[in-house]
Amino acid sequence: MIVFRNREEAGRRLVEQLIHYREQPDALILALPRGGVAVGYQLSLGLHLPLDVFLVRKLGAPDNPEYALGAVGETGVVYFNPEAKTGLHFSQADLKEFIRSQQEEISRRQALYRQDRRLPALTDRTVILVDDGIATGSTFLASIQSIRHLKPQRLIGAIPVGPPDTIREVHKHVDELVVLATPDPFVAVGNHYVDFTQVSDHDVVEYLNLAEEAQRERVESSSI
Repeated sequence: MIVFRNREEAGRRLVEQLIHYREQPDALILALPRGGVAVGYQLSLGLHLPLDVFLVRKLGAPDNPEYALGAVGETGVVYFNPEAKTGLHFSQADLKEFIRSQQEEISRRQALYRQDRRLPALTDRTVILVDDGIATGSTFLASIQSIRHLKPQRLIGAIPVGPPDTIREVHKHVDELVVLATPDPFVAVGNHYVDFTQVSDHDVVEYLNLAEEAQRERVESSSI
């Protein structure tokens, strides 16, 4: 079932559901790269809130990289998919290597996306965590766990599309969850978009720069 034309439309539709957070002083948007940043950019424009990334990497099974064993977040928190963990037959050394390789990719993206900026302080803030959709939910749940360690006042999940079972699980771990569609059967996130073109690293940097520029212009215009 097709739900969205593209990620931009999904983001604009999420704005309608989150409009009560518009211009909230302590709020910010954290998007999961890469696809979530395209959605997050529309949220940033519509809600007049700053946009940044939260970096998390899926731990794919060696024989099936698309299957998520779990995920590791940029704060070091590792989440294992409970269903996958029961069937794991890897040594501790193997698991450490999986995690290490993804931590290296996180470090690369930190340098590229943030250009040596640090993750914004999240303590006592309202955080809207957004992706372009979820399937197993491993990366989203790892992000939630990682962000919780940084003590936000309120954590909101914003997801265009996901399977009902995963959405129910995510709902347990956030203060508020906004979901636009829960198709059943659910095959893959991309099946519910007409255009699900891969978002590049260059695109991510451009979205972040454009969001920062728009935010700066709003601040400047309000001070005149």
